[in-house]
Parts: sequence; structure tokens; C-alpha cells
Amino acid sequence: MVGRARTHVSNLAHYLKTPLTVLASEAEAHPGPLSDAVIRQVDVMRRQVDHYLVRARAAGALDVLGNSTPVCPVLEDLSRVLQRIHERRGITVEVDCPPLLAFRGDRQDLEEIAGNLMDNACKWARAHVAVAARKAPDGRLEIVVDDDGPGMAPEDRPRVLERGERLDESVPGSGLGLSIVRDIAKLYGGGLELGESPSGGLRAILSLPAIG
Repeated sequence: MVGRARTHVSNLAHYLKTPLTVLASEAEAHPGPLSDAVIRQVDVMRRQVDHYLVRARAAGALDVLGNSTPVCPVLEDLSRVLQRIHERRGITVEVDCPPLLAFRGDRQDLEEIAGNLMDNACKWARAHVAVAARKAPDGRLEIVVDDDGPGMAPEDRPRVLERGERLDESVPGSGLGLSIVRDIAKLYGGGLELGESPSGGLRAILSLPAIG
């Protein structure tokens, strides 16, 4: 049943993406208030398509027994990629991770959720992002991502997690990154919390099942 549901979601997403692209192209070719409204709504629909595709894939991955993903290689690969992407701004990404730490789940899901958190931190950081992975006292995997950016007001954090709201349109991104991370973490029995980093920016604490 899960497999069939994932197939239906994927098919629906595939059939929606082409018409959405056509709508966006037509709207961009005819500037004006109506086209602006169409472009905004197309962006919302695209984000929702991506959101449910990720959830469907993660739900299917939970059925695969014995999934084990080393954490350090994933975080280090993401760090290298993100530093290249944000090289012009001089953003550094530091990773602190015990070598034998492993995630009980699919590598692609770990890349998706850790990548979202780290990319979000890089976009807002002034100069530095710190990523620390560890085994929490309760035995779960914990990944903490800190940035030295402007941070986020406590009253705004639930809105971003629950509804994927974008609080600042000047920073590129879909706005659904953190809510997707939270949803995938919940599918694995984990969670995502937001707080304040030691440098005054945003701290994201991701909990997931660990091996061992």
C-alpha cells in the first residue's frame, strides 16, 4: 500500500510540474499584476509538490530493514559543497562528528534534512556555520547546526516549522526547508527544535534514530 501511494504521488507530481512550468513561463512573458499573482501561486504549488514528494520518499524508506548511513561522510560532503556555493561570501562550515556515528535510515534522507539545515544556516550566516553531530543521552543521533546570522525571534519559530512561512523574501529559498526537515524527522520518530546559537544566530537541533 505504501509503495502504491508513493507511485501515485510521484506520478501526480510529474504531471503537475509541466503545466506549472508553462504557467510560469506565460506569466513571465506578460508582466503585470495578474502575472505577478500567477507567478506567486505557481511558486506555492511547486513548493507543495516538492514537499509531498520528499515525504512520500521518506515514508517508503522506513520500510527498508537494516538501513545504516555513516553520518560523518554525509556532513563533510555537504560542508564542502556549501562552502563552494557560498565562497564569494566567505562562509566557512565547520563539522565536528565522531567517526563511527551512524543514522538508522536512508542516506538520501539524511542528505536532504541535514543539507536543508546547513544550507539554511549558510544563507543567513555572516561568516561561520558550525555543525556538531553526537550521540544524545537517550541514545538518539543529534545534529546541531549553529550560524552567526541575525537569528530568529522565538515567536516566529513555530510559524516557520508548522507552515513553512518565509519571514524574509530577500534570502533565496522555498521557505519549506525547515518544515520538510521536521516532517521527515517525525517520520523517523525524531524531531526538530529551533533556538538561539551561542553567537546569537539560529540553532537547529535535529534528532534521529542512531545505530547502536
